[in-house]
Amino acid sequence: MDAPCTPERLFVLVDELTYYPTWMPLAHRVSPESADHDSGPAWDVELRARVGPFARSKRLRMVRTRHDIAARVVRFERAELDGRSHSAWVLDAEVVGVGPGSRLDMRLHYGGALWTGGVMERVLADQIVAGRERLLNLAMPPAG
Repeated sequence: MDAPCTPERLFVLVDELTYYPTWMPLAHRVSPESADHDSGPAWDVELRARVGPFARSKRLRMVRTRHDIAARVVRFERAELDGRSHSAWVLDAEVVGVGPGSRLDMRLHYGGALWTGGVMERVLADQIVAGRERLLNLAMPPAG
């Protein structure tokens, strides 16, 4: 996504998961969690998507495993504490300066099967489009 704002302004909106519900409809609820067992901050994340009258949700414990403010790069990875094996969820975001604005590149890797299949892939694609529009509105510099 290209945005007409500084890279620093855009990075602030993606480097902290607590902000995601303000712009990403898929991130239904995000709350900080104790990171005593982790290398970085942790969050309890509830993802939710609607398919007609039905809602599909998933709770994840995500940890920020990379946070390079100077390079404007962040990585979040699933890190459950229940001792069981879980599908991987990895979210990478990088913001770079482009001319007078900035560009956000996000990559989400999911290693399971819950959110795959034609219908859910379409729902996720719609969530991403809506999230991009909301994020762009939040990143816009104040008028005046």
